[in-house]
Amino acid sequence: MATSTYLSNPVVTVNSVSLTDQCTSAVFTHRFDQLENTTFGKTNRSFQAGLNFSEVTLTLYQSYEASETYATLAALVGTTTTVTVADSAGGDVFTLTGAYLTEMPVINATLGELSTVDVTFVGGAYTVA
Repeated sequence: MATSTYLSNPVVTVNSVSLTDQCTSAVFTHRFDQLENTTFGKTNRSFQAGLNFSEVTLTLYQSYEASETYATLAALVGTTTTVTVADSAGGDVFTLTGAYLTEMPVINATLGELSTVDVTFVGGAYTVA
């Protein structure tokens, strides 16, 4: 029987600041570099895991108020921090520690729509507790 898991009321923090009330989407990606280890005599390519590479992309409503999206993230561009997404029901806590923020959109505005930004934190150590 197939089952689905979803976060009905997650808690999202960046640099120990809760952005839960601004976040509409969180995507964690955990992967390893693909290293080819095919040798002579093999008839199929084969691979092994290389370095770990993880990232998390958050979709947030853009807010310029203190302790909200812009104030929290602007100072983090070009630095590393910790990002967590936790199931408020006491389930899994997904954490990316030492995640690097390359860039942050300052304005993403369309007439008649709420402004949102997508920010991606890359690298660091991925854990699930």
